[in-house]
Order: sequence, then C-alpha cells, then structure tokens
Amino acid sequence: MTAERIAIYPGTFDPVTNGHLDIIGRGTVLVDKLIVGVAVNAGKGPLFALSERVALLEEEIRHLPPAVGAKIEVRPFQSLLIRFAEECRANVILRGLRAVSDFEYEFQMAGMNHRLNPRVETVFLMASETHQFISSRFVKEIARLGGDVTSFVSKRVAARMAAQFAAGESASAGDAGAPTLPQIAPRTPL
Repeated sequence: MTAERIAIYPGTFDPVTNGHLDIIGRGTVLVDKLIVGVAVNAGKGPLFALSERVALLEEEIRHLPPAVGAKIEVRPFQSLLIRFAEECRANVILRGLRAVSDFEYEFQMAGMNHRLNPRVETVFLMASETHQFISSRFVKEIARLGGDVTSFVSKRVAARMAAQFAAGESASAGDAGAPTLPQIAPRTPL
C-alpha cells in the first residue's frame, strides 16, 4: 500500500482569487488530500482577518464539484511552513507560479524548505493562461477604487470585499487623506 499523498497549498488568500481556485482544483488531481493553509502573515497588512479568510475559502470550496471539495481541508497556520507541513503529515508543498518574476522567490523558498526537511517536496503549477496576471494585491486595489473585480474573484468574494471597503471608508471618513493599501510582500514567506 502506498502512502497517502498529502499536499499543503499555503498562502494568505487575501482575498481568494479565481487563480487560487484554479490551482486548488488542479492540485487535487495530483494528491489524495489537499490542505489549503491560510497564513497569518500580518506583515502583508491583510484586508480580511484570518478567520474571515478561512471562511471565504471554505465557502468557495463548497461551490467546487463534490469530488474535488471532498479532498480539500482549509486550516489556518502561523508557524514556519515546513513545520505546518510536518504537523499535517504533508509530503508535498504545492505552489502556483504566475510569471518568471515569481520563479526566483519560489525557487529560493523551495530550496530553503528542502534544506529544512528533504522529505517534503515542492511542486509548482503554472497558472492557467487566463489567471496568470491575477494577484490579490491588484484585486484589492481595483476593488478599493470601485472597479469591477468579478472576473478575478467570485461574486461572493467581490461582494464581501465591497462591504469591507465600504466599512473602512465610513470608518475613515474623518481622515484627511484617501485610504491606501499597505505595501504588500510579493509572496507568502517561509
């Protein structure tokens, strides 16, 4: 009997995009179980609290075909990624690549993770051509400025983002300057 293939797909998912869902769906074909690890990563200045990001992902997964959704678990984490993988008994870290600019960072991270635990392999999936340009950072900026993001995220996520920005706008109505998003690191750290 072969060992169960368990993969971790880590990220901040702030918000979860159609690109993330594409990688999740395609990743389930490769493994027996896919754990979507939602990172705390407060340094990225998240729009949504950790619990909200977990809930949004769970909601989106409920809308995937049942055979796909049954293989997926969503779990928050705040530890070193390789430690989280070990806790989950994962033997694969799944990462999505959008562009050449992602590769250098991901290559370094894969090397560090391999050094920390050589039994956990990193597998890269290239973003589908329709999702290569999508990043959570750009989606947030478009939504913050009132643009239509429904081609980048589900209507459920778009509505949640609109509500979040509306709440933020009313809370900061007394501020002198327009609200801006914090600088966001390019990818989830180790």
